[in-house]
Amino acid sequence: MTWPLLLVVGVAVGTFGTLVGAGGGFILTPLLLILYPNFSPATVTSISLFVVFFNALSGSLAYGRLGRIDYDAGIRFALAAIPGSVLGALAVHLVPVRVFDAIMAAALAATAGFVTRLRPHAERPRPRGNTVERQMVDRDGNSYRYWVPLRRGSAYSALVGFASSFLGIGGGVIHVPILVGTLGFPTHIAAATSHFVLTFATGAATVTHLLGGTFSSGSGLAIAVPLAIGVVPGAQLGAWIARKMAGPSIRRLLGGALLILAVRLLVSVAV
Repeated sequence: MTWPLLLVVGVAVGTFGTLVGAGGGFILTPLLLILYPNFSPATVTSISLFVVFFNALSGSLAYGRLGRIDYDAGIRFALAAIPGSVLGALAVHLVPVRVFDAIMAAALAATAGFVTRLRPHAERPRPRGNTVERQMVDRDGNSYRYWVPLRRGSAYSALVGFASSFLGIGGGVIHVPILVGTLGFPTHIAAATSHFVLTFATGAATVTHLLGGTFSSGSGLAIAVPLAIGVVPGAQLGAWIARKMAGPSIRRLLGGALLILAVRLLVSVAV
């Protein structure tokens, strides 16, 4: 793909990834697997994580201005996710391409099913166990009250850090459903906080790939740079659009995109 086309793809990935709080990696990694079938899983994930880092950083700045990031929970979850993300970046070198494609498709399909079954925040029960009450008011005057099991959330984040780095999807596509469906976060706060956590987790994984020489030279970096440039303005646009959309609409978009990409990857594995 040419630089201008990669820039356009980056803007689209950044916009949609930030809108649903998933960082864009869940779109970018399957796309890279389809567009560059000869690339190794390590090369694909290194490119995706590099791009998702800039997407998450830009999106976090936008969501921070909106006052939607739960910084207390986000810092705890980020510290838990970093070790797993480093291990995932190392483990991906051990997996064959077709096995990686099948794992990715299964993960996307499972997450899509989970997301589409989530009930509205007001209808979900308070999480069990030791919880901390959270109250937030964003810049638009929206008030959020919820309870968070911080210890359980940290444990989940450690697992998400490994899985997301291993798959190259950044973690938001897994983390947002967990934050919403299991940890009791409102959808908008979950999307913003997930971006904040992604910045640290993908940054650690990207440094691991750089130190390992996975894509520090050659075509990998040439593809990653224009994509990363495109996701920065795309993330700002996605955060702006998120202000206009209701939580259920965001969840439906996320679930639909996951399912489409899962089917496409399964077809490529079967052929």
